[in-house]
Amino acid sequence: MLFENNEVALVTGASRGIGKSIALELAKNGADVILTYNGRESESNKVAEEIIKMNRRALVYKCNVANEEEVTKVIKSAAKEMGRLDILVNNAGIVQDGYIGMMSNEKWENVIQTNLNGCFYCCRQAVKTMIKFGNGGAIVNLSSTSGIVGQAGQVNYCASKGAIISLTKSLSKEVVKYNIRVNAVAPGFIMTDMTKATGMEIINKYIPHIPMGRIGLPEEVAKTVVFFASSNSSYITGKVLTVDGGMING
Repeated sequence: MLFENNEVALVTGASRGIGKSIALELAKNGADVILTYNGRESESNKVAEEIIKMNRRALVYKCNVANEEEVTKVIKSAAKEMGRLDILVNNAGIVQDGYIGMMSNEKWENVIQTNLNGCFYCCRQAVKTMIKFGNGGAIVNLSSTSGIVGQAGQVNYCASKGAIISLTKSLSKEVVKYNIRVNAVAPGFIMTDMTKATGMEIINKYIPHIPMGRIGLPEEVAKTVVFFASSNSSYITGKVLTVDGGMING
């Protein structure tokens, strides 16, 4: 067990894919988990049921991370009910692709508001809460290899994920004095519903560029996130770790 002191983790966008895997991996390692979702209540409840079967506590909240008031209300309420907040995992995010000449302001603003501003809102409230409880903590932000090397047709998504890396590095320096560590995980191609939606024909074109010769699994990202959330990374902060089968050098 990596978490032996009834640590409480909050995972945004935890109803499926990487977020679901992170929530389950945290619970497997002894953490109680607060799950947030925006549009998939039944899926989130099923994840919570799996966590409860592991003899861990689980709470489910509807929360649009792009809404500052919702984020503040949910984190305050969840931390109060659980009695503490030790870990924040900013996983929630959206994709609205398009080449820049045809990208609407709405697509740009939607992605920036959800991916970047949502991460900011959650970090801000979580930091306040962690400082209040005085137990330190760990924040893990989900970036992307696209935020490091860029990707044609994704200027909004890449900008948001690149900015999350800068946010992570800066925030880590602000809160280290409170014993709060902040790191980022940057997945490459991972087999999720979002990835599958692009079509296997497109996915298969990328496999030759991945030294390990395959697409990653959500569980492999989750294990990396849990490493950053646990005391196994007690001397690491402000870092970005790519989980991409060796696809990029970054």
